[in-house]
Amino acid sequence: MPRPVLQLVAIGLVVACLGSFAVGAITAPARGRLPGEGPQGQSAAVLEAQEAKPLTDERIVGATQDEDELTPEEKAKLEEEKKAKAEAQAAAKAAAEQGAPAGPEAAPVIAPPAPAEKTEAAPAPPPPKVEEPPF
Repeated sequence: MPRPVLQLVAIGLVVACLGSFAVGAITAPARGRLPGEGPQGQSAAVLEAQEAKPLTDERIVGATQDEDELTPEEKAKLEEEKKAKAEAQAAAKAAAEQGAPAGPEAAPVIAPPAPAEKTEAAPAPPPPKVEEPPF
């Protein structure tokens, strides 16, 4: 930046600082209280809170949310999960009664699919362009 512009900005900052100090000094109360002094005058009256309520756990933590309120979709999903779990338990129980081992060793081994052969070779992608930084 040119030097005259910087000088103008500096002068503006100094004026703003001095102005805010002057406004603060003018609007300050005439005399403040020292530690240990009680309030005096009209504002010294003790205020009585008419609508005061004690803080309870509900006001601090918030209202409890009922977990019983479920949407129909959530209810259907929970029922399906319960049915699936019951069927899995029944199948495991039946397998245990027949003497079959329960667990991962009882599951059949599935071979992974063979990779597909390529008839045409795909062209290699061009190398990425190296761009120079803008600075």
